Amino acid sequence: MSGHSKWSTIKHKKGKTDAARGAAFSKLIREITTAARIGGGDIDANPRLRSAVDSAKTINMPADNVDRAIKKGTGELPGVTYEETVYEGYGPSGVALLIRALTDNKNRSTSEVRHVLDKYGGSMGSAGSVAWQFKSQGLIVVSKDKAEEDAVLTAALEAGADDVQTEASAYSILTPLGAFEKVKKQLKDSGIEPESAELTMVAANNVKLGEHDAPKVLKLIEMLEELEEVQQVYANFDISDEILEKIAAAE
Repeated sequence: MSGHSKWSTIKHKKGKTDAARGAAFSKLIREITTAARIGGGDIDANPRLRSAVDSAKTINMPADNVDRAIKKGTGELPGVTYEETVYEGYGPSGVALLIRALTDNKNRSTSEVRHVLDKYGGSMGSAGSVAWQFKSQGLIVVSKDKAEEDAVLTAALEAGADDVQTEASAYSILTPLGAFEKVKKQLKDSGIEPESAELTMVAANNVKLGEHDAPKVLKLIEMLEELEEVQQVYANFDISDEILEKIAAAE
């Protein structure tokens, strides 16, 4: 499991400011609209849309916002058409980065991503330079205070999960794309409510980061994620729980 997943969990535990919550709403509205445009507005028949709507519920997005976003995607309401684009690049210590954006102006988006990479010790890569290192998987995070390890392991693995990692404050469950919904359902049927569940990109091999480079990589990812048009940043690094907790405590 990449350190990025652990870091995301720690940030979530620390809570969101109103500004961060508003930014999360904006990103999810783009995702819901795009998913509905590409795959239709039927949540049951559109896994990408269902995942986005589930994420919206997790952060308590009002149902009216979700409904409007779907209708903009299907054309029932007027709205902006976002183009999906993926940037590839590198961070400090050669960490590979996949940066997924939804934008209505690709030139602007490219310029903003390049600027952040240059400013925080990264660089833009060419198409195909790092994408081969990643594969699509489901990622489900369960807080340790919500369930016992044995219960999580049993429910997840019986439903077809690839792996369950026990981390400092949570269990991270990796699934094949085809088993993602089944694992989520099995967890909920077992009385285990996930903290988050998303389709993600996971690297086969990770760069191990120490105390010197870890804050630089995390800062770069944080600044990329603050860009309005950036939806997700995937990276192939690993950081020990001890170092992550030190960084979180210093924030």
